[in-house]
Amino acid sequence: MFGLGTTEIILIVVVLFLLFGATRLPQLAKSLGQSRKAFKDGMREAEEEEKAEEQQRLANAQAPQISQIGDEALVEELRRRTEAKTSL
Repeated sequence: MFGLGTTEIILIVVVLFLLFGATRLPQLAKSLGQSRKAFKDGMREAEEEEKAEEQQRLANAQAPQISQIGDEALVEELRRRTEAKTSL
């Protein structure tokens, strides 16, 4: 653990008790745990949003713009997508 021995860890704990007191340490530990959990949740949500945006970009890049294709191509594209959805 970070190259700390038993003596160093005990010394750190004693200093913490002296600085914060025995009643304040559990509150401090709980607050630290809640902050860590909130940070991890925020990171997970950011990753999910990034994945959703990437999927949306890919879907938009693969789909031709309706205004740029003719009626026959539009009918063919709709038929192809319908077949793809039914095969899933």
